[in-house]
Amino acid sequence: MTQRSKTNEMPAVVTAAADFKIEEFLENAARATLLRFSTAGSVDDGKSTLIGRLLHDSKNIYEDHLESLERLSSKNKQSLAENLALLTDGLRAEREQGITIDVAYRYFSTPRRHFILADTPGHEQYTRNMVTGASTASLMILLVDARNGVISQTKRHSFIGSLLGIPRFLVTINKMDLVGFSESVYEKIKNDFVEFASKLGIKELRFIPISALLGDNVVKPSVHMPWYRGETVLEYLENVYVEGDMNLVDFRFPVQRVMRPNQDYRGYAGQIASGVVRPGEEVIVLPGMRKSRVRSLDVYSPEPQRHSLQSAFAPMSVTLTLEDEIDVSRGDMIVHSNNMPRIQSQFEGMLVWMGDEKMDIAKSYLIMHTTRQAKVYIDEIKYKVDVNTLSRAPAADLKLNEIGRVFFTATKPLFLDAYAKSRSTGGFILVDPDNYHTVAAGMVIDRVPEEFFSSGRRAKDGSLPVSTNIHLEKGYVSRAERETKYGFRALTLWFTGLSGAGKSSIARELERRLFGQNRLVYRLDGDDLRFGLNRDLGFSKADRSENIRRAAEVARLFNQAGMTVICSFISPFKVDRAKAREIIGDNAFVEIYLDAPLAVCEERDPHGLYAKARSGEIKEFTGISSPYEVPDEPELTINTAVADVEESVRIILRYLEGVEGDV
Repeated sequence: MTQRSKTNEMPAVVTAAADFKIEEFLENAARATLLRFSTAGSVDDGKSTLIGRLLHDSKNIYEDHLESLERLSSKNKQSLAENLALLTDGLRAEREQGITIDVAYRYFSTPRRHFILADTPGHEQYTRNMVTGASTASLMILLVDARNGVISQTKRHSFIGSLLGIPRFLVTINKMDLVGFSESVYEKIKNDFVEFASKLGIKELRFIPISALLGDNVVKPSVHMPWYRGETVLEYLENVYVEGDMNLVDFRFPVQRVMRPNQDYRGYAGQIASGVVRPGEEVIVLPGMRKSRVRSLDVYSPEPQRHSLQSAFAPMSVTLTLEDEIDVSRGDMIVHSNNMPRIQSQFEGMLVWMGDEKMDIAKSYLIMHTTRQAKVYIDEIKYKVDVNTLSRAPAADLKLNEIGRVFFTATKPLFLDAYAKSRSTGGFILVDPDNYHTVAAGMVIDRVPEEFFSSGRRAKDGSLPVSTNIHLEKGYVSRAERETKYGFRALTLWFTGLSGAGKSSIARELERRLFGQNRLVYRLDGDDLRFGLNRDLGFSKADRSENIRRAAEVARLFNQAGMTVICSFISPFKVDRAKAREIIGDNAFVEIYLDAPLAVCEERDPHGLYAKARSGEIKEFTGISSPYEVPDEPELTINTAVADVEESVRIILRYLEGVEGDV
């Protein structure tokens, strides 16, 4: 009995220990974060060898793969290290040429982190493959051959990586064994690269001297370079903080599919591109601009059965339901009502041409942006970039692997963020409608162009395009007849002044008072127009000018209908107000300058805009980072720092009584 008892106890102890280790392993695996990274470098810099060494020394190679590699090494009378590159060079053409052609993806893990790596080709003709592999990376390992230093290919790959928004670079100076593990060689290459990279705006730079062939500083510290006391490659990859890369501020939810499992449920499925959302929050559906509140955030378990979440964040896939019945379909976007993307059909971006056939600037392409699709036209190529020297050159088109800054016009508005702000809503692809091949990848630029597009809204000389073969048709009821019938002159009261000067408040009260006098009156507000007619415009000087021009044309049409229009626009530039007066007519245009000092306006700050402008969150903000030009001879000037809304309205009404005269 005793012997049997001892025999039975041993397996129980071993099993318990094994179970503990398994549970511990699973718990660690569940807590491990994910890092996506890519490699880049010139041909023969050792990218594939480095990845092979990383996989081999971290014990991430399957036994059958390792045995196959050992047999191949024995057959070729080579060491195992010399064939490590074959772990990632999977194509026969790659093995025969000894180069990487395709993007080789590998998935591996350590107890601290999961990894997805992309080994990308170094040849210039495979730039499109590099763009594909690096587009989702949080980190790039850039290899530099210690014998050659920083060469043009190094610069080219660095530029493309920075263009793709990769926030951190690990520069591994490889083949240190071939330069005697020299510290001075390492320092010179490091200094050369730092000087070049200062032009690229890379957020984080790290340098590690390695020998991928021998394994120095890849997984284990090098005994040959005691002067280097930093991390190994694997230590850096395991510990680098990337969780802060995700944009959790700007909620963007491109609708992928409408879910109607039954008549009582209507949900909108998709992947959150950025930001965080919670039930009860107010949202707005683009492009319809309808507001609602989030009712629930649902996910499905394998049963299937719905489970509701208290919050959801990027990049989670959820089904979102709303409290109101709103027409929502694929391609629409749900965002927070106080934080919207740019709604534009005209925009600019950096474009990497990936098609075998060169760009046809006279042709329309399909743009795929999040879940939205539209036709897009190439208005102008401002320049193309020589990625070896970073110099700019004029271009009539783009060819395979060329990169340029391009102006576009889409046939319907897109919901855009700058690529630097969000890769999901700032990135897009172009598709050839003839064969449905992807021909380009693009990144939306952070700013709106100062000039209008040469073949779009405005020509290079600043002139507006003129339509041909059109004729002005006059009606049988004149403006004068309408004014006589209604008993009032049709005027445009143009309010101008800084944000916070009181334009909207005074305009609303004045509209109510004039309406009470049985006068035909309508208020045009700058923000209201940007939700509809002018939603494709940004806040550059050129776009602001176009915003005022369109508003003036609308006011002129209202005036022709016998209606008085109250326009409340900052309209900071004299030339734009003069143009508005010209469009509307001097006899109907009444410029009312609401004069409030910047300090007073900033203290009021009704929408918190000045605070955002001071922090740099809002660019080109009038009074802070963009000028306001005070009117020279306005019809009325009201000091709204002294006069309240009621007093301001009385001043305007007295003025109107004096200029009305006989209709």
